[in-house]
Amino acid sequence: MTSEIEILLWGVYFYDLIFANLSEAPRLGEEVWSGSFELTPGGPFTTAVAMRRLGLRVGWMCDFGNDSFSQLVLEAARREGIDEGLFQYHPRPVRRISAVFSTPQDRGFLSYVDDVPQTSPIPQIEQLQPRCVFLPQLYYGDAYDDLFAAARRADSLLFMDCQATQATLETPGVAEALGAVDIFAPNATEALQVTGAATVEEAAARLAELAPLVVVKLGAEGVLARVGQRTVRVPAIPVRAVDTTGAGDCFNAGFLYSYLREAPLELCLQSGSICGGLSTTAVGGSAAAPTAAEVEAYRVGLSS
Repeated sequence: MTSEIEILLWGVYFYDLIFANLSEAPRLGEEVWSGSFELTPGGPFTTAVAMRRLGLRVGWMCDFGNDSFSQLVLEAARREGIDEGLFQYHPRPVRRISAVFSTPQDRGFLSYVDDVPQTSPIPQIEQLQPRCVFLPQLYYGDAYDDLFAAARRADSLLFMDCQATQATLETPGVAEALGAVDIFAPNATEALQVTGAATVEEAAARLAELAPLVVVKLGAEGVLARVGQRTVRVPAIPVRAVDTTGAGDCFNAGFLYSYLREAPLELCLQSGSICGGLSTTAVGGSAAAPTAAEVEAYRVGLSS
């Protein structure tokens, strides 16, 4: 199965403790009560599940240890039928944990990770020649030049999300990394942080001077894409949001579901918006990640 993958996903798991339905974010010295609570795998696990439910053949390259959090995520991955061929196992703890403080509008994280270096994906890229190499965060610097070069040699689409970062375009290596990818997909906060721009439109324009396609996720305001001098906007779908954790991960999966089938950009953005929007209707990033049939049925409803 691993030899037939379309997407090689390289990213560490997280196990999320989600405090949802908050009226406000917690502050030091005060206590805030959540309306609901869930324990669930998160991070790239959400992306892998969302991709698989859409029928994409995804191989998730992830490290696991002998700790209870690793085992919980492994059990969940097996229930979802995720290909285990690229999993790496270590005889020590590989704990990656996030406490998620979630309001209907946004979320924040308090995280911990054991210091375990990720196994390089370069040999797998060279062997498997995937259609897409998916990077769930902003990777930059000399340490990643060989990874980018391996993706180019394999003629793989290189898709990079951002995640929370303190880096900017002035940080050494960031501009070069964005110039090496095919698609860069930050959210609005990340795009403004990286560029220092005053608006997301200005941020997208600056990023598009480096990356061929920039996709900026705007939450309830939808999504903005920039290709050269062309800007495309697609609205968010109307939903009653319960928890926004993992919405961006599900958006990415939906976008690639259509993009790898060479659909028009507007339709790719719509697929992402449908997946991201529907994912917010339940607590946990992957709980409401839709199938391809559900996406297409929703799309029909939008056009009728």
